[in-house]
Amino acid sequence: MTDEELLRYSRHILLDEIGVEGQQRILDGRVLLIGAGGLGSPAALYLAAAGVGAGAGAGLITLVDPDTVDLTNLQRQIAHSTARVGMPKVASAVSAMEALNPGVRLRPLAQRADADLLATLVAEADVVLDCSDNYATRQAVNAACVHAKKPLVSGAVIRFDGQIAVYDPRRADSPCYACLFDPREAFEEVLCSTMGVFAPLVGIIGATQAAEALRLLMMGPSGALAQPAAPLTGRLLMLDGLRMRWSEVQVPRNPSCPICGHAHA
Repeated sequence: MTDEELLRYSRHILLDEIGVEGQQRILDGRVLLIGAGGLGSPAALYLAAAGVGAGAGAGLITLVDPDTVDLTNLQRQIAHSTARVGMPKVASAVSAMEALNPGVRLRPLAQRADADLLATLVAEADVVLDCSDNYATRQAVNAACVHAKKPLVSGAVIRFDGQIAVYDPRRADSPCYACLFDPREAFEEVLCSTMGVFAPLVGIIGATQAAEALRLLMMGPSGALAQPAAPLTGRLLMLDGLRMRWSEVQVPRNPSCPICGHAHA
């Protein structure tokens, strides 16, 4: 780590639970971020500020989103600006991330996260963040993570309600997203374009996704921090943003899950 990096990340390094070793794991981390909108904006900014992908090795943040910046996005998608309306969201997000931390290595992909693309990108990543806004993409991301045995940090927000969970297929006791939301069942898509969304709520959930991703990177392949701290695995956190109340539900793995059941058979 250079003198400039020691200074830039000094407030992390001062924390005993992180230190130089933990920060180096963050710098060398490879994160795949699906969606550069409401959730992806704060997640991307905090990951870049923390130095993910700024290491001299193979560190990298990959952003995937097929959409362009729209005026209606600006009420909540803080990585974008009025001047960048019409620009691909991944390019806009990269501009904001590089302004925060020019040392990060970024790969923007302005395309839809289909199964073939996910199979390649998930296999390369250390941690995957699902910041998408549709059910089909969430299921596809989850299936790819289960197949590649990569930890997934999943967030969702609509109206005044938010939720976040970590699904880690490296652990035999961890559920996957499909354990909670069966892909075989009909699901009515609810969009913020018709239902609305409370702007700061996506910031809270997206920032929490970034925090979980950083903690997973600090754990490393061994799955243990220098100072042990339990990840948000097998726990679904839900936030009522209207009353500002958190609640938590323990989520067991479903042995009959069509996605991860076979992985632990």
